[in-house]
Amino acid sequence: MSSRRSSRGSISEEEINELISKLQSLLPNARRRGSSQASTTKLLKETCNYIKSLHREVDDLSDRLSDLMSTMDHNSPGAEIIRSILRS
Repeated sequence: MSSRRSSRGSISEEEINELISKLQSLLPNARRRGSSQASTTKLLKETCNYIKSLHREVDDLSDRLSDLMSTMDHNSPGAEIIRSILRS
């Protein structure tokens, strides 16, 4: 990729388009639209919203796991399974 950059290190329009396309392919809603190109601004907003939703989901799952672990016997087989999954 660096071979396509100018000597000053700027990113070419082709590289930007490639990165936008890759980013679009990572977003669930953008993939459903198929090949239609969203504006860069809209795509970046969607990306930020998606990242925020992933953070909320992680926080929610963390809270649920904490609640579950607080109600379990720490020596039970279920607690050991959860600990082994978390170590992976």
